[in-house]
Amino acid sequence: MERSTIIAGFGGQGILFAGKILAEAGLLEGREVLWIPTYGPEMRGGTASCTVIIADERIGSPVVDRADHAVVLNPPSLHRYEPLVAPGGLLVVNTTLIEAQPSRSDLEVLEVPCTAVARRAGDDKLVSLVALGAMIGRRHIVECATVHQALSVVLGARHADMVEADIAAFDAGYEAGLEQVIA
Repeated sequence: MERSTIIAGFGGQGILFAGKILAEAGLLEGREVLWIPTYGPEMRGGTASCTVIIADERIGSPVVDRADHAVVLNPPSLHRYEPLVAPGGLLVVNTTLIEAQPSRSDLEVLEVPCTAVARRAGDDKLVSLVALGAMIGRRHIVECATVHQALSVVLGARHADMVEADIAAFDAGYEAGLEQVIA
């Protein structure tokens, strides 16, 4: 099995962090992983995205023509990455910032009000972890417990005080991904 995921939004939304957590979870499960960050020269507010490939065997190419999943957190990302999702793939849309409806009917669309869910979980800045949780809740490409472990590993002792809040945001998104209808 090989699964590719694109996570995209504005710089400062935690895009690269969410990708790093997904990649670390894949590594912790003993899988082959590739994480490719892409960002503009702006620190915050510019476009940021990353591609994560997780596979049971060697990854043949870092090039992703058709992603299995895309998580889009802002309108420009929806416009840019929706066409790159393979038919039958999953598109997670942050309805807090995106009012437009995806134009394709051959995708599974999971609409999540990421900021509202993050706020209910305790910190509205953890939007990317909510969206990551929703994607994993729907497609189960890595185990939930492994993501918890990955958060501890990546944040480490230096940011141990943040692990609990990050897990809460991820779990809230995960639960949203398990639900059939997002309110």
